[in-house]
Amino acid sequence: MSSGPKVRTQPLGASAILGNPYSVFVLKEGYAYTDSDGNTRADGSITLLKGRHAVLVDTGTPWDKDYLLQGLQAHGLEPEGVSFVVCTHGHSDHVGNLNLFPEATVIVSRDICRRGVYVQHDFDAGLPYRLDDGLEVLPTPGHCAGDVSVLVRGTEEGTVVVAGDLFEREGDDEGGAGWRLLSENPELQAEQRQRVLALADIIVPGHGPPFRVIKEA
Repeated sequence: MSSGPKVRTQPLGASAILGNPYSVFVLKEGYAYTDSDGNTRADGSITLLKGRHAVLVDTGTPWDKDYLLQGLQAHGLEPEGVSFVVCTHGHSDHVGNLNLFPEATVIVSRDICRRGVYVQHDFDAGLPYRLDDGLEVLPTPGHCAGDVSVLVRGTEEGTVVVAGDLFEREGDDEGGAGWRLLSENPELQAEQRQRVLALADIIVPGHGPPFRVIKEA
C-alpha cells in the first residue's frame, strides 16, 4: 500500500458548496451507528450536483422517498428534471429510489444505462467517465468491487469528490479497523482512498458530513 499524501482533515461545517460550472448540495447527510439494542442503523448520503444538468449521487433507502422529493423541490426540481443518477455502489441505502428517475441516465457502480440501453465504458482500465465539463465518474473499488465516486471541479472550495463508502466518515481510519470491517478488498480500498485524498479538497463520505482535505508539506 502506498503511503500517499500527507494530509489532515477537518469538518466542512456546511452542506452547500457553491461553484461554477457545478455547485454541490448535500440533501441528506448519511449516518451509521449502533443503537441501544445493538442494531446497526445506517443511511447513505444523498447529494445533488446542480449546474448545466441536475445530477443526483446516491438515492438513499426506499424510506427516504419523501425526504428526497422535498429536497429536490427545494432546488426547483422534479424527478423528471434530473439528467443523471449515479449510485456509488449497489447497497440498499444508496439505490433505494432509482425508480423515481425515469428520464435519467443511470449509473450504478459500473453499469451505465438509459431506458434499457447500456453504454460501454472501460472502468476496469481506470478510465473516468465524463458527465459534463468539470464532472467525472471515477472507478474507486474496494468497499465493493465496482464502486465509483464523482469528481466535481471548479467549486469555491476546490475539487469535491462525492465518494460513497470509499470513506464512511471523517476519521473512519482511527481507533482500529474502522472502514476495513465493511470492505470487500481493504488493500485496494486503501489505495483508492489515498488516490482520492490526493485529488480532493472536499470529500462527501457515505455516512457522515462533508470534510476538508488539507495537504501538508
